[in-house]
Amino acid sequence: MGIKEASLRFLEYCELDRNLSLKTVRMYGYYLTFFRDWLLKTETQEDFDVEKIEETHIRRFRLYLSNQYTNPHKGMLKRQTQSYFLVALRSFLKYLIREKMTVIAPEMIELGKQRDRTIKFLQPEDLIKLFQSVDTSDIMGLRDRAILEVLFSTGLRVSELAGLNREQVNMDAGEFGVIGKGGKARVVFLSKHAKERLKDYLTKRDDPYRPLFIRYSGPKSPEGLTDEKRRLSVRSIERMIETYRKKAGILFRIGPHILRHSYATDLLFHGADLRSVQEMLGHKNIATTQIYTHVTNVRLKEIHEKYHSGNK
Repeated sequence: MGIKEASLRFLEYCELDRNLSLKTVRMYGYYLTFFRDWLLKTETQEDFDVEKIEETHIRRFRLYLSNQYTNPHKGMLKRQTQSYFLVALRSFLKYLIREKMTVIAPEMIELGKQRDRTIKFLQPEDLIKLFQSVDTSDIMGLRDRAILEVLFSTGLRVSELAGLNREQVNMDAGEFGVIGKGGKARVVFLSKHAKERLKDYLTKRDDPYRPLFIRYSGPKSPEGLTDEKRRLSVRSIERMIETYRKKAGILFRIGPHILRHSYATDLLFHGADLRSVQEMLGHKNIATTQIYTHVTNVRLKEIHEKYHSGNK
């Protein structure tokens, strides 16, 4: 079977049989199309039998990603980004084996050791400056302050926050459910401050729109706007946070995910256990959550202060 048809069948399998999200299927499609185009160009063919893909092809492709390919917007690919291509290839090969085709073993594609990730997060004083940089004298300011407080209180991904509707949020209980990556459900919680700021914003709302956060600028249709057209976009939230970052005098670029990092760091710093934080973040594997322990291990600092001779 040619790689063009095999790729299409694999993506259909991911969507229908594995029930993966459309976003995941699109990313698999991007990585496989990239590999397919590289392979056909390298072999100067219009199509290529998947059973003829050899380890040498994979190795040359890895060298291409590592040393030759340059993304027009982001430059050379990071090691972690290169691994995404390889993960997609491994899943593709597993599917082909499932379809009784004779292809190289997926295990032959080693992802390589990843360096420990370094994360950015906001110190308490920077969080205060960020929150206080918002002018809450109008409804847009009330909305923006509520967004910042909710992001820090819940650790939501920005796409999860943007997709919220008013009826989802239980203000009395201070908690609500979300569906995250891979269709994984979890419960998130509103802090006292987040509840207050969200209540301030919603009390000022006199519109019929369902989204929890809506836009107040941009094009307006003479026939009126639907819920989705009025919903505040992910990109708008990112721009909004960057604006307040500058107002607050925070020197490094931040975004919604920095507030997610700050949320996890804050919980661990104040004694939360790693498993609970994993569940609240919606991480599938504990290893993903462990990136935060490098900056929040209070116990090790206490041991150092207690026992190191330089502290005597």
